[in-house]
Amino acid sequence: MEARALTPVQEDLLKMFAFDHSDSFAIEIKKVLKTYLLGKIDEETTRLWNEGVLDQKRLDELRHEDLHER
Repeated sequence: MEARALTPVQEDLLKMFAFDHSDSFAIEIKKVLKTYLLGKIDEETTRLWNEGVLDQKRLDELRHEDLHER
């Protein structure tokens, strides 16, 4: 396996976790990141829907597609 450098975001997250080792801090950070990322996904899917790229027919097609093979 080849070594990869950390991204700036990964480095910042590691620095945050070095500050506080409590489980409650880790749980809170996970909640914040999850909320943020779900919001971004919602914004993007709304944009795709409004632009006509995504519709019910395409959602039905995706439901039967194995996206893990990519």
